[in-house]
Amino acid sequence: MRRAAYTNDISKPPIVLRVLGSIVKWTLIALLAGLVAAAAYFVVRGYALYNNAAQEKSVADMVTDIESRAGFTPLEELPETYLAAVVSVEDHRFYQHPGFDALATSRALFNDLRAGAIVEGGSTITQQLAKNEFFSQEQVVERKIAEVFMAFDIERALDKDRILELYVNSIYFGEGLYGIGPACQGYLGKAPGTMNDWESTMLAGTPNAPSVYAPTVNYDLACQRQQQVLEQMVKYHAITQEDANAIAAQANESPWA
Repeated sequence: MRRAAYTNDISKPPIVLRVLGSIVKWTLIALLAGLVAAAAYFVVRGYALYNNAAQEKSVADMVTDIESRAGFTPLEELPETYLAAVVSVEDHRFYQHPGFDALATSRALFNDLRAGAIVEGGSTITQQLAKNEFFSQEQVVERKIAEVFMAFDIERALDKDRILELYVNSIYFGEGLYGIGPACQGYLGKAPGTMNDWESTMLAGTPNAPSVYAPTVNYDLACQRQQQVLEQMVKYHAITQEDANAIAAQANESPWA
């Protein structure tokens, strides 16, 4: 007698699992398509914002404008400790990236998502220069994209030292002081070239949040920020730990102590 054929194919998953798998697959595809569409939307808006800003003011115009400001100080007149402190704490890969640091941006995005708020910017020195000179301070996605496009323009037109020079001569230090020249006169009563290492590292940390870290606002918080600057300088080999300790020990000579 012929045995009845066994028709239950165990190699096929149950229909419920196949349906669920199909739903998951198409949901992921839809999410991916949505993310791509959103990215394209913001890139287009960001490029339009950049294009408008570039038509209103060129990189050459920006250079002329900053150089004409009172207290402009050429890079060669600034202490090496100050410049090293700025690069270490603001953008330690400044001399390696093309104006946009994908690694720093990814790290900042991860930390922001984990905190549920914007706690880290990730902007390079060039991006900060672009933001300050061409755009508003509004924290919106399209502005961040626009500043990346503008940063590429700046990097194509200027070398790194020139960009750093323009940056330190235009950033805000609080108390209505823009640029390292006016900041030195306002806080220290001296020219930038005469700053000692303690003063250099103190002012290098101020622009991160002048309303908090300006030495005339809260000296203790300003010193804490200065310690962060020194830690970054040690981390990125701008100075040794012994150098950092020696600089910190100069605090008793501070005009705000």
